[in-house]
Amino acid sequence: MGKKKLLFVCVENANRSQMSQAFARMIGGDSVEAFSAGSKPSGVVNPKAIAAMKELGYDLSTHDSKSLKEVEQYAPFDAVVTMGCGDTCPWMPAKKFIDWQIPDPKHMEPEEFNKVRDFIGRQVKELIEGL
Repeated sequence: MGKKKLLFVCVENANRSQMSQAFARMIGGDSVEAFSAGSKPSGVVNPKAIAAMKELGYDLSTHDSKSLKEVEQYAPFDAVVTMGCGDTCPWMPAKKFIDWQIPDPKHMEPEEFNKVRDFIGRQVKELIEGL
């Protein structure tokens, strides 16, 4: 069985999709190839997201905020997951499309931010187990 390819998409590619990509790598290990991108990438990964993932032993500071154009070359994906950001998602070749309604944690306090992070972690685990 080959690696499962996952793409996580939100608008800025600074928080939710970045953390999803990190969780997919942590949970899926070598069986998963995870990517993240944004329809209007901010160009930076939110320091709050970096701090939140560091608590779990993952270095998110090595990630870049990317556009969908930059990840197109890795298609087709096994699953493309959007983050419920009211995002106008361009079509990407994928076996399935999933939309998670996840609030944007950008302006949340660390405690609230971490609740969103942990929710994303559970969603990613469920996704990978279901592939």
